Amino acid sequence: MAIDIASALRAYSSAPKALASEETGGGEGGFANALAGVLDDAVKTTKAGEQAMNASATGKAELVDVVTAVANAETTLETVIALRDRMISAYQDIMRMPV
Repeated sequence: MAIDIASALRAYSSAPKALASEETGGGEGGFANALAGVLDDAVKTTKAGEQAMNASATGKAELVDVVTAVANAETTLETVIALRDRMISAYQDIMRMPV
C-alpha cells in the first residue's frame, strides 16, 4: 500500500483545526484538545525534518542534523499511525458490543 505523504501531511495539519472547532464538552482539558496538540506537534516535527532536508540540499546543514530530524519525523509518523490504528480498533470494538 503506497502512502501519499503530501496528502497525509495535509490531513494531519487540518485535523487539529477540525478537532478544535468541534464542541467536545470536555472543556479546556478535553480529549479533542489533547489530540489536536499531539497532531500539531507531529506536523511541526515533520516540517522540521523537511526544512533540514532542504537545508542539506543547499549545503547549509550538517548530515547528522538532517538524519536526526528525519529520524524524529519518521518516529512521529509511526506514532501517529499507531495511534490511528488503536483508535480504529477501539471504535470497531465498541461497534461490536451488544446493545
